[in-house]
Amino acid sequence: VRFQSCDGNKKIHFGSSEPEDFRVGEDGVVYAERSFQLSAEPTEFVVSAQDKETQEEWQMRVKLTPEPAFTGASEKDQKKTEDIIFPWQQYKHSSPLKRQKRDWVIPPINLPENSRGPFPQELVRIRSDRDKSLSLRYSVTGPGADQPPTGIFIINPISGQLSVTKPLDREQIASFHLRAHAVDVNGNQVENPIDIVINVIDMNDNRPEFLHQVWNGTVPEGSKPGTYVMTVTAIDADDPNTQNGMLRYRILSQTPSSPSPNMFTINNETGDIITVAAGLDREKVQQYTLIIQATDMEGNPTYGLSNTAAAVITVTDVNDNPPEFTAMTFYGEVPENRVDVIVANLTVTDKDQPHTPAWNAMYRMTGGDPTGRFTILTDPNSNDGLVTVVKPIDFETNRMFVLTVAAENQVPLAKGIQHPPQSTATVSITVIDVNESPYFVPNPKLVRQEEGLLAGSMLTTFTAQDPDRYMQQTSLRYSKLSDPANWLKIDPVNGQITTTAVLDRESIYVQNNMYNATFLASDNGIPPMSGTGTLQIHLLDINDNAPQVNPKEATTCETLQPNAINITAIDPDIDPNAGPFAFELPDTPASIKRNWTIVRISGDHAQLSLRIRFLEAGIYDVPIVITDSGNPHASSTSVLKVKVCQCDINGDCTDVDRIVGAGLGTGAIIAILLCIIILLILVLMFVVWMKRRDKERQAKQLLIDPEDDVRDNILKYDEEGGGEEDQDYDLSQLQQPDTVEPDAIKPVGIRRLDERPIHAEPQYPVRSAAPHPGDIGDFINEGLKAADNDPTAPPYDSLLVFDYEGSGSTAGSLSSLNSSSSGGEQDYDYLNDWGPRFKKLADMYGGGDD
Repeated sequence: VRFQSCDGNKKIHFGSSEPEDFRVGEDGVVYAERSFQLSAEPTEFVVSAQDKETQEEWQMRVKLTPEPAFTGASEKDQKKTEDIIFPWQQYKHSSPLKRQKRDWVIPPINLPENSRGPFPQELVRIRSDRDKSLSLRYSVTGPGADQPPTGIFIINPISGQLSVTKPLDREQIASFHLRAHAVDVNGNQVENPIDIVINVIDMNDNRPEFLHQVWNGTVPEGSKPGTYVMTVTAIDADDPNTQNGMLRYRILSQTPSSPSPNMFTINNETGDIITVAAGLDREKVQQYTLIIQATDMEGNPTYGLSNTAAAVITVTDVNDNPPEFTAMTFYGEVPENRVDVIVANLTVTDKDQPHTPAWNAMYRMTGGDPTGRFTILTDPNSNDGLVTVVKPIDFETNRMFVLTVAAENQVPLAKGIQHPPQSTATVSITVIDVNESPYFVPNPKLVRQEEGLLAGSMLTTFTAQDPDRYMQQTSLRYSKLSDPANWLKIDPVNGQITTTAVLDRESIYVQNNMYNATFLASDNGIPPMSGTGTLQIHLLDINDNAPQVNPKEATTCETLQPNAINITAIDPDIDPNAGPFAFELPDTPASIKRNWTIVRISGDHAQLSLRIRFLEAGIYDVPIVITDSGNPHASSTSVLKVKVCQCDINGDCTDVDRIVGAGLGTGAIIAILLCIIILLILVLMFVVWMKRRDKERQAKQLLIDPEDDVRDNILKYDEEGGGEEDQDYDLSQLQQPDTVEPDAIKPVGIRRLDERPIHAEPQYPVRSAAPHPGDIGDFINEGLKAADNDPTAPPYDSLLVFDYEGSGSTAGSLSSLNSSSSGGEQDYDYLNDWGPRFKKLADMYGGGDD
């Protein structure tokens, strides 16, 4: 049903006389509110249109008749289908005077979604008035026909019947735009294409959906009614311009229900949640949970679809509970002179949410500490107040403090809430007396004294004071802690300082005329304490140092020009005992004033030059008398060593090397003497070493008579021969070689076996088979006989060589085991009883004559 006002601007609300059966939407579409069977007779009801502003109402009667079920595309049913005829147009062969007819505007076709069919379901019939004279073919194009999604709409090419093949879903595609075509059998276009719009009518087939299943919001405690909390939002996939997509919100439940079951309300259209009752208290209820329902069909509980979500509302804390002390008075104690010490722990309670600005406590001292010796810090974990000492406290001045402390929060209290008396407390702090260090007065102490004060003189008295007036202690004891020059000593009882050496301002321990010494004062308290004091002695200068010339050596030319030498006077003293200085040459020897002259050019400087025209090159000692300006004056004679040399035109010496060589300095002479001494020491050490080496060689010589030495050279051979069992050997193999010259061989009894031959070892010649007169075997036998007959002969009868170790040994000789006088008649059979290790000896000596 459609309604059009005269001015076209009225806002109309449709109503039905049978609202339980029929409903009229805002767009005039009539809906069945329930499922029911229509009778064969027409059903009538009234639709009213009411102006929302003027409340003026119009009515119209609607008659509904049942539509028979679809049984097929019979000719009778086809007549009931609406026909869409192509608009007529004038072709080119017609009269040119006739104008072409304008194209028709085809109204949209409304098709409900989710139709149950049967399918294909006929919609309209498209035809051309030229189908009477021509055989035409009809087709449709566009999305839903020949474009994706294809096959939703089909057309009978002969009859032009347009049908839908399956149920439609408005939430996927809300409308289809098709174009119908009419061509002849040859494919030639006979009509202009026409546009067909098919609107899918929305049905309430989607439930509302919340954007979140759990919504979180906050509201301060103590909020007034009407305070905004949060907004929940749901969406509906159905058409929002119809009741299918119009949502309404409401609160189903509230948990917990205290202090009122209706603490919140919700705007049914926007979803805004606000408070409607007072009494929100975080300390009682910290969180509320609301179940929110969203229903379409404008909230119709009968026909609308619903869904639910949870809204969690947290009650935030405000500072509606002030901090309160757990006691009215707190106590503490602190030793004197201690800082950064916690002396008392203040505890408070606060019902607000912990670790928030409304719970965090701040402590403020309102009285009892005018000098600011204490501060109160807050423990971030326990919220306790820590009373801390920040300035030293003297027991002799203050023995007790009584502080007044107030506790507050980091944020002010809520409006209308006052601090109770429990937010203020007192703190009683007792100061404990401890043994304190003595202190010197004044410190440092300055004393002005002339230098040169003799040892044993009393300088000053330096005493200390003990701050502990309430402790029973003996007098202080004094000692010296630092005295760089060891000039002073202090009396341990009365602190009198006397000198132990002469005070010298020019000492290296004096800086800027000031000498510093440190002394120690100690008491006998428990524990013992001590303090230090510095004595500063400002030494006044006296004229105790004569000036000296600088430099000590100079060079000048042997001629008169240029020959000036600049010298400077140096005095360790200071004004007025220093410059200006007087320079002069002594009267003796007379050659000094005859050859030299000196002129003062400033208070500290003078110029020495030749008086004569020429002075022979060499080194001259020129004495100079320098006198200072002190009272009395101090003077000294300093010797300036002047090297006179030949100079070039520029005044530079040309024979400096000769002059320097002629006048060696003390350092050069000492260096030369040291070198000579070192060289002599090295020569002496070499001589001693050579003598010691000769003595060692002589000690190795055997102290024997050459006549008793029966050894001779034994030539080396590669074959070693057999043992003593091998008695059958040829002595001809021991013949002396022919190549040995008789004069090169020492006589028998002179050469020793441990001597190396002085001649080169000969190449061994081929031995002759005939016996040789100089047979070595005969020589060995003769030596053996001589050894057997001489009991005093040294034991050199074997081929092994031993150094002679002297006589007087208690052990018997082992070197004459095979001699005729060595006990050959003894019985050695007992060696057989000593085991296999002595079997060789038993065979050698226990076998009789064999």
